[in-house]
Amino acid sequence: MDLLRSHLHKVRIPEPTNRIHKDECCVSFDTPRSDGGLYVDMSSFLGFGREHVEWNFEKTGNPVYLHIVQRRKPEPDEADRPLKKPTLLAIGVEGGFDDREPEYDVAYEIIILPDFISLPFPSVDLPEKVRLAVDKVILAESADRKQQLAAWVADKKNISAYAMDLQQLDNGVTVPPTGWKCSKCDKTENLWLNLTDGVILCGRKLWDGSGGNNHAIEHYEQTKYPLAVKLGTITADLEAADVFSYPEDDSVEDPLLAQHLSHFGIDFSSLQKTEMTTAERELDANTNYDWNRIQESGKDAELLFGPGYTGLANLGNSCYMASIMQVMFSTHPFILRYFEKQSLKAAFATAPADPTLDLNMQMTKLGHGLLSGKYSAPTKEEEIRPHMFKSVIAANHSEFSSMRQQDALDFFLHLIDRVEQANLGNHELNPCSGFKFIIEERVQCPSGKVSYNKRSDYILSLSIPLHEATNKEQLEAFNEKKAAMDLDGKELSNEEIVRPRVPLEACLASFSGPEEIPDFYSTALNSKTTATKTAGFNTFPDYLVLHMRKFVMEAGWVPKKLDVYIDVPDTIDISHMRSKGVQPGEELLPEGASGDNKTEPGPVASEDIVSQLASMGFNYLHCQKAAINTSNTGVEEAMNWLLSHMDDPDINDPISKDSRASEQSVDEASVQTLISFGFPEDVAIKALKASGGNIEKATDWIFSNPEASSSASADSSTSNVNADDAIPDGSGRYKLMAFVSHMGTSTHCGHYVAHVLKDGRWAIFNDSKVAASVDLPKDMGYLYFFQRISD
Repeated sequence: MDLLRSHLHKVRIPEPTNRIHKDECCVSFDTPRSDGGLYVDMSSFLGFGREHVEWNFEKTGNPVYLHIVQRRKPEPDEADRPLKKPTLLAIGVEGGFDDREPEYDVAYEIIILPDFISLPFPSVDLPEKVRLAVDKVILAESADRKQQLAAWVADKKNISAYAMDLQQLDNGVTVPPTGWKCSKCDKTENLWLNLTDGVILCGRKLWDGSGGNNHAIEHYEQTKYPLAVKLGTITADLEAADVFSYPEDDSVEDPLLAQHLSHFGIDFSSLQKTEMTTAERELDANTNYDWNRIQESGKDAELLFGPGYTGLANLGNSCYMASIMQVMFSTHPFILRYFEKQSLKAAFATAPADPTLDLNMQMTKLGHGLLSGKYSAPTKEEEIRPHMFKSVIAANHSEFSSMRQQDALDFFLHLIDRVEQANLGNHELNPCSGFKFIIEERVQCPSGKVSYNKRSDYILSLSIPLHEATNKEQLEAFNEKKAAMDLDGKELSNEEIVRPRVPLEACLASFSGPEEIPDFYSTALNSKTTATKTAGFNTFPDYLVLHMRKFVMEAGWVPKKLDVYIDVPDTIDISHMRSKGVQPGEELLPEGASGDNKTEPGPVASEDIVSQLASMGFNYLHCQKAAINTSNTGVEEAMNWLLSHMDDPDINDPISKDSRASEQSVDEASVQTLISFGFPEDVAIKALKASGGNIEKATDWIFSNPEASSSASADSSTSNVNADDAIPDGSGRYKLMAFVSHMGTSTHCGHYVAHVLKDGRWAIFNDSKVAASVDLPKDMGYLYFFQRISD
């Protein structure tokens, strides 16, 4: 006790703003449930495992720690824990798939280093300052918990701004308990009751033709009555009812729903659930064929343990991150950088005062957690919960720091960007250089002259030519059968569905094949013309990442996921795709116009490309920049550039001070009109610019782009080649080493799973579950990772 009193000046009483790490070690994945428990530094409030707490004492000299040990309580009978049907396409979150934690007994003691002298807690003999400090640590929300709560706030249903003062017309409408039908068509399902006038109308038409006929939203556009509730979801449990706010464009809570329903004579206590909510419909659409096959559900798979076979606990829609990190830490550059050549102690020694905020420390921690085998054994209760890594890698990124599902491709590019920034100027330490390659594009105009453009990238994004399907006869027979069954009102089972099979070679050929470029401005002809573009690899990377463009835009800006199989071989040879550069006898296009004609003023974007992109809902200025930065080579190239650069800090800057391509103005009255509908000002401006100032089209654009107000894509790869970059090159022969699959109708919902070739066999990494693959779904990948076959 005297020793403790001599160290009182090293003990701090935590303030509300202090971040208290009492759930997990900041340099390992040890927790209070680990064999040695967790030691919380009573000066910095950082947590350390038994193997690492002495490192902190050596570095800081802080001697007083709160030791927390948790021991698992016996499991109650399963009969006492009834399972609930999930209502959200998420894992380990309320309403999602069950991932309940067992209960634990907790014990505390005070430890004084370096001799690990133990003092009991609680104890009246302890100095008051120590008792007060420890009590505040125990009662405080941990840093990890605070972050989780903050991230979830934006995703929970908000109370509608229109609910408390909702206008309800005294029009004598009484809604019967059954027998509902849309008042404008014959639809009897997916019906919505407008809570202002009691009109029953059908919901939105979905991309596959199902749903409704858009009558409910058309009614809102005419009347501006804001709230509707989905009939068939109203029961005695009013919280489960599906209420939608049109001006807020989201599912919302209506605290006065009982009152609003009774206005139309609805006794909610007697109603039975007959319809799925929007969330349940999304879940049902995804937990079938894709979900089961990609996860290899129902297979008697051998669980795998040991180094390199450690799962990652789902933090709530974090599978996009888990799948990418499992693949990255199966590549040699990441294994060398953050495991074999970087010890935990060395990373901690060079980390700043708070190692939880240091990317190098948290990457090293994750690498050792996944590859050491320490947290992967059949008898171990621990699992890796990468809260600190997620916090660091997602810092200042509004989407990745949320609990929403994200696009695995976006996260891969974001990870590359963050790791490269952390290793600037040191090519040997940068593990991302092996993924980088240079694409060379050749454009030839009718004059016969050519231009060459080089850009660097980390992914090769491939369109899927459905017309190249190898099973056309089966598809024709299937479509005839489906049409006949649709007439009879019957549905096909998943086993009967025939999907197109497209060879990977056809996707690669669609990238490198010749393509016409309309409205190409030729400096040789001093006019716009039609040119031909081809593309090839100037360098071949050590690791080639192929992105399959399964998500496309249909007419009306409706996103659709292609239901297609990609036949991917185990090895590929793309040596024939190497670009040849300027050839003997070729004449390059002049940089400026010849003769007395004036050069076109500033960069000129192809209006055809810009208008096509803008019609899909993209910002007009962004479309112009995309066309200019891809030399007007085509809509596809411009869209790829746009999707990769939407988070650029200068994306909204004018193209040039005098350029005609600077941001076009919008009518202020139109902006105010959209604001009056309940849309944010920045979203209203984006929508008007994307819709040529037309209010009706702008409203459609907003409803078709619910993420319009958030940053939509990842930090991108650059389109310029830096001469100082260390870019590898070598053989064009590759072997498939991993792929990431996605199930769901959008990259921002559903689930991601990784399959990785390790030790001569395929393993499936499905969040915390790691098992030997039994039925490899190689044809259902979204991202494919190939490793160069060494010469």
